[in-house]
Amino acid sequence: MKEAASSDEQSMRRALDLARAGVGLASPNPAVGAVIVDTSGREVGAGTHTYDGVQHAEVLALEHAGNAARGATLYLNLEPCSHQGRTPPCADAVIAAGISRVVCSMEDPNPRVAGQGFAKLRAAGIAVQVGLCETEAKKLNESFAKYILLGKPLVTLKSAMTLDGKIADATKPGTEPGSPAPASEGARSGYHWITGEAARAHVQQLRHQNDAILAGVGTVMADNPLLTDRSGLPRRRKLLRVILDSYLRIPPESRLVQTAENDVLVLYSTAEEQTKAVLEAKGVRLQQISATADGRPDFAAIVQALGKLEITSLLIEGGALVNGAALASGEVDKVFLYYAPKIFGEGAVPFLAGETLRGNAQCLRRFELHRFDEDFAVEGYLRDPYAT
Repeated sequence: MKEAASSDEQSMRRALDLARAGVGLASPNPAVGAVIVDTSGREVGAGTHTYDGVQHAEVLALEHAGNAARGATLYLNLEPCSHQGRTPPCADAVIAAGISRVVCSMEDPNPRVAGQGFAKLRAAGIAVQVGLCETEAKKLNESFAKYILLGKPLVTLKSAMTLDGKIADATKPGTEPGSPAPASEGARSGYHWITGEAARAHVQQLRHQNDAILAGVGTVMADNPLLTDRSGLPRRRKLLRVILDSYLRIPPESRLVQTAENDVLVLYSTAEEQTKAVLEAKGVRLQQISATADGRPDFAAIVQALGKLEITSLLIEGGALVNGAALASGEVDKVFLYYAPKIFGEGAVPFLAGETLRGNAQCLRRFELHRFDEDFAVEGYLRDPYAT
């Protein structure tokens, strides 16, 4: 029994690796990988789903396996679909191919599936096992789960700071306490990075995993960032660069505007028509968004608007004011906070500014610690992405 369990886990981890290869290529669909193993233990089929490829991972694996799929075991990280979408039901294809056993990590959170794919397989006499590597599988598709259940992206707040909670010192113009800080490009302090190369490289991985990145106009004016995905990994859609700019103050000469190719979205509350025309002529997308009582963009409206654009995941890389507003809004699902073994002391820019949490501490439901050479990070959840 131990050998069988080990073999199952090995094949499932192979399926998860295939699924991870679809990150950046599958959204707004889930990342899914599939492996088919025959009765002798030989892999005879494999597939990774990509949105542009249309076909789902299990169908690709079945085509790869051909007749060798008959009597074999199918491993995949997400339940086969049971409904007609862009493709026919995958559960029907699995049954028709003669698969005898299906080992799957998790049920599909999509209400149109949600166990019905497994029910079809079992009704056809196929043995179904669910739950192997479930924790990893759920984390891999947490943004899809949030999006398919609520129509909104998974919101991750990322920041990098010193041990005393400062995201920039006060040596650079525009970084005084209470002002948006130049933290969007990986936490620079004045003209120096707070975190090391390993942590900054990981930030690029986070960007690759997300559909959109968000910062405030104060960060743009202070730091002139690009906010691009520089991981070097393939992606189907360019990372959507979202800027909160209530009064449309973003400089036309900024690197964001100069590099806009329909991948820069500026959310504003009020603006002059001439200013709008200048930015739109340079390829910047503009969208008016409702404001809060103090004139700032409404985060609830922002998240809802991005969901309508099929953005399944949003990474916030703002300064102190944006961080405070995002957390106070209750729209943040998780945090990824990098810490460097440094102390800036009084006068430096804090992690949060401009908003209070009204005396209510926001506690992480669960968290992990990560080490990046001399730096470390806390990854944790403020709420369950799978909860409705």
